[in-house]
Amino acid sequence: MNSNQDPYPYEEEGEEEISWISWFCSQKGNDFFCEIEEEYINDDFNLTGLDELIPFYDYAYDMILDYESPVDDLTDEQRNMVEESANTLYGLIHARYILSNRGLAAMEKKFKKVQFGRCPRVHCHGQAVLPVGQADVLREKSVKIYCPKCNDIYYPRSSRHRGIDGAYWGTTFPHLFLKAYPELKPTNHTKQYQPCIYGFKVHGYPRQQKYIGHHAEATKAKEQKDET
Repeated sequence: MNSNQDPYPYEEEGEEEISWISWFCSQKGNDFFCEIEEEYINDDFNLTGLDELIPFYDYAYDMILDYESPVDDLTDEQRNMVEESANTLYGLIHARYILSNRGLAAMEKKFKKVQFGRCPRVHCHGQAVLPVGQADVLREKSVKIYCPKCNDIYYPRSSRHRGIDGAYWGTTFPHLFLKAYPELKPTNHTKQYQPCIYGFKVHGYPRQQKYIGHHAEATKAKEQKDET
């Protein structure tokens, strides 16, 4: 999930105990995640179908909830797979949790503290953004940030976020969030940068810029298709 993430510190004698969920969310690059309530994870209905997607599912589930699990019987390679499965399982549960009332409330607190960052667009004047996925399935696209003012998406500023799967937030979250908290949705600002030459506006530039954007997207799509 995150190459900068430290290995999970299995509890040792004399060490201060910390829950796996708190530890996970405190790791560098995982600040887009909120802490999921254990009550939500304990409800089997909320996890329907995830056992078919996750290797070592039972071990991963126990790790997330700090349940005793016979990991000592596993090889080092299998233990690493369990840790990776726990990361993935938490991410997929997170995508569901943040669509619930309590999950939305948890993300609201982070949004108000601008913990997801700000829009890089000059005319958005530092508008707070929300995490979003471009797909709801794993291994399609990394997480992006969505600006509710210009209604566009961008790469997160930190490189730590760029290797995290966007499916852990999904395509629905930011839009449902703004429906749930309409007072947090800014007035759309349609102002665009106007290019000038010696003080004179360059006419037809927006249309040309739009064409260039579409052409670039089509070229990129063709290149990706050729690679496959």
